[in-house]
Amino acid sequence: MKVRRVGDAALLIETEAPHRVHAAVLGLAPPEVVDVVPGARTVLVTVRPGAEVGRLGALLAELVLPELDEISAEPVRFPVVYDGADLDEVAGLTGLSRDEVVARHAGAEYVVAYLGFSPGFGYLTGLDEALHVPRRDSPRTAVPAGSVAIAGPYGAVYPTPSPGGWRLLGRTTMTLWDIDRDPPSLLRPGVRVRFVAERATVRGAGLGRVRAG
Repeated sequence: MKVRRVGDAALLIETEAPHRVHAAVLGLAPPEVVDVVPGARTVLVTVRPGAEVGRLGALLAELVLPELDEISAEPVRFPVVYDGADLDEVAGLTGLSRDEVVARHAGAEYVVAYLGFSPGFGYLTGLDEALHVPRRDSPRTAVPAGSVAIAGPYGAVYPTPSPGGWRLLGRTTMTLWDIDRDPPSLLRPGVRVRFVAERATVRGAGLGRVRAG
């Protein structure tokens, strides 16, 4: 973990565990800190004008990182109907059958690395390497809320209707973003996520039920 100074009012922490660093900084709660923003491999810590950035940097360099179960005791479980528009394409790209794609996706445990793109959109790490496929060449102009998708090494669920180029595997009825909820986002960095296969559509074979824990 490296701590770098960014201007007069911020520090950038380079780390392979941004969600754990994010939780550690929030737990430390330094009074001079204004915001803590995790990224893919960094955590940006902004401070109040006039704060002793050097002293804070030395403090952050000695952070004790929490374990995952200290951040999120139980995973958030998303029931998923695996009938996504890109399921066949993902199967073709990976050399797996539709059922194998579903089993591998639902069989993994994910961790929210950071939020981005749109409010409540969590980038989930932990995707089976066999399912690492590129984004679509041509993004869709509209992806429905609740769409369960993958792209590169990440998984995600679209919290609201939006454009998107990720490959769609299925859909969930869970609400990820609700302005009347406190906090509005169901997900936050460090939260564990599991997908539970409720139903998978197999072309030519009717409906089959797939369970995953």
